[in-house]
Amino acid sequence: MATGTAIPLAQYLASTYEPDCDYVDGEIEERNVGERTHARLQARITAYLLAHYEAQGVEVFTEIRVRVSPSRFRIPDVCATIGDPGEEVLTKPPFLCVEILSPEDGMSRLEVRIQDYLQMGVPHVWVLDPLTRQSYEANLVDGLREVKTGVLRTAVPLIEMPLAGLWG
Repeated sequence: MATGTAIPLAQYLASTYEPDCDYVDGEIEERNVGERTHARLQARITAYLLAHYEAQGVEVFTEIRVRVSPSRFRIPDVCATIGDPGEEVLTKPPFLCVEILSPEDGMSRLEVRIQDYLQMGVPHVWVLDPLTRQSYEANLVDGLREVKTGVLRTAVPLIEMPLAGLWG
């Protein structure tokens, strides 16, 4: 995966990328997306969260820009807020960020993404690997840990998402 050349923040914010790219300390970072299994899992997670939690005030977004720090923007595969965030680019921490791995994703790069979310104040990060069908939860207290119960969870508000129906 290529990392682009340095560009000013204003240029990043005024640009459109297909797919959208992260902005990390002045450089554009491409994201691994586009595989069928990635897209299908992203759609299933989004559909599940909307079907089960939208009536409770949970807003669900795919591939929205999140300003995790003054010099970093991340594009989670899926994220959720409690209520309407009222902004086009999220600057307040979402309640949940979900990352779906692609075969090219490396663990060190993933760990940096997770830390960006947690340091911003995102209380829950889920990571799903469609290739191995493993899933992980991350938070500031426990760090990153594999989920072996078959259900991804958040605290208040309680969100539970069974994994069995997602892998398809």
